[in-house]
Amino acid sequence: MILGVNLRHLEKKAVELEGEASAEELDLLTGDEVVQAARVFFDLTVEKMDRNLLVQGDLGVEADCECVRCLKPFKREFDWPDWVCHVALEGEEAAPVVNDCVDLTPFIREDILLGLPQHPLCQADCRGLPERPAGESSRLESTGRSDRSSSAWSELNKLKLEE
Repeated sequence: MILGVNLRHLEKKAVELEGEASAEELDLLTGDEVVQAARVFFDLTVEKMDRNLLVQGDLGVEADCECVRCLKPFKREFDWPDWVCHVALEGEEAAPVVNDCVDLTPFIREDILLGLPQHPLCQADCRGLPERPAGESSRLESTGRSDRSSSAWSELNKLKLEE
């Protein structure tokens, strides 16, 4: 439990959590081919408020990405300044308490996974893969078939449906 807090310590004062953790430690390995978290940086304050915890601070993730337009690999850091999370200690959505400790990892993991881009770009104006020179022919053209005739849509367009 890398990001855990002891409830007894919270009764006296707020607890500071600062440091970094690997994606493996936080179970951030998604299997996604275009975004893979590498390291997580955190600087958090945890306070107990009645029967809840208030967690606030800064989160950051260093990720290995692949541009979805040009397929170029790149590294990017994603930041969530002023991140806030409310953790219930009672009720249906209560966080499990084990030996007076609450693991904050699932809450942090969820927000990081939701905050990572699904379609990362190396640059906002990335133009994608370079086009082929005019002299090159495609594999389909060399076999005598054109892109248009091999399309499933062109086959569907041939259907004559009665209304």
